[in-house]
Amino acid sequence: MGWGRRSDNLGDVSGAFDDHPFIRACRGLPHDRVPVWFMRQAGRSLPEYRAIRGTGTILDAIADPDLSTEITLQPVRRHNVDAAILYSDIVVPAHAIGFGLTITPGVGPEVDEPFRHEDDLARLRPLDPEADTPYVLETVRQLVAELDRPLIGFAGAPFTVASYLVEGRPSRDHAITKSMMFNNEPLWHALCDRLADLAIASLQSQIDHGASAIQLFDSWAGSLSPRQYQRYAAPHSTKVMDALADAGIPRIHFGVTTGELLGQLAATGADVVGVDWRVPLSEARNRVGSGISLQGNLDPTTILAGVDAATEAAREVLADNDGHPGHIFNLGHGVMPASDPEVLTEIVRLVHREGTVRT
Repeated sequence: MGWGRRSDNLGDVSGAFDDHPFIRACRGLPHDRVPVWFMRQAGRSLPEYRAIRGTGTILDAIADPDLSTEITLQPVRRHNVDAAILYSDIVVPAHAIGFGLTITPGVGPEVDEPFRHEDDLARLRPLDPEADTPYVLETVRQLVAELDRPLIGFAGAPFTVASYLVEGRPSRDHAITKSMMFNNEPLWHALCDRLADLAIASLQSQIDHGASAIQLFDSWAGSLSPRQYQRYAAPHSTKVMDALADAGIPRIHFGVTTGELLGQLAATGADVVGVDWRVPLSEARNRVGSGISLQGNLDPTTILAGVDAATEAAREVLADNDGHPGHIFNLGHGVMPASDPEVLTEIVRLVHREGTVRT
């Protein structure tokens, strides 16, 4: 450990790790090793998580700052990853303002009364982080006091959060969501505008309390065509990214099956674009253009195949990046629950040992 030391002045925390390889890679600057962290690195793949998680939904665990802090730190201790990511969920702001949303184990976010009509806009009041999500802010405070490496804060992009509110539960085809987009575009944009405000308030509060980078998850943006994304989703993600531009910290944008959208994800104002395993990094770099760093993109299922298959695939990712300084090694999606933690630890060791960076 020890890529920097936190500041005791929260106003200085965002720059406390400017020389850390993770932050420098986000900015495409030279550094001495390829940084690595894993989406969903905390959670069900870790026996220590299962030992302390307890009963109830993930929302109950998130509301306990001591528990959330410990869960966030577990993969840092075990794997020696280069960044921690806040243990939370993209629907926390909508839940916190009383929209009537819960997270059902084995299902995901569910809404008792899905968003359907203009009257439902009244259910989306502004988020007051100090009053509505004080537990998140306390978790961030505790983590900043403990960590000797960057903390990543995050939120859900308006399109993805809207899809949960409109569908009422996870969806494969997002048919109800798209029907609203196509048939009532003013209502759709009004909904996403309010969700953008929720994301901005949440992310800004995480930054104010010490997050060193943020990630905007647009998990289901890959269900859109490039033209649909540009019309119905990009303006709202851009609003979020623009609002955080003056914070001076890296902004990461990620979605699944977004190979055809990579350039548009970058155009929202992202400093880093997450790439899933379907597009090689060399091709992704062509699509996002110069000056944008990449994050990814090991297929998560290779971890299930064991250490030999996973390390071979990790070397292929490193080779494809070819030493470009603007690369954060990650999976192309989240850690799968059945993953062997020892394989993940070995991937971190390999990337740190073999991941060279061109100067």
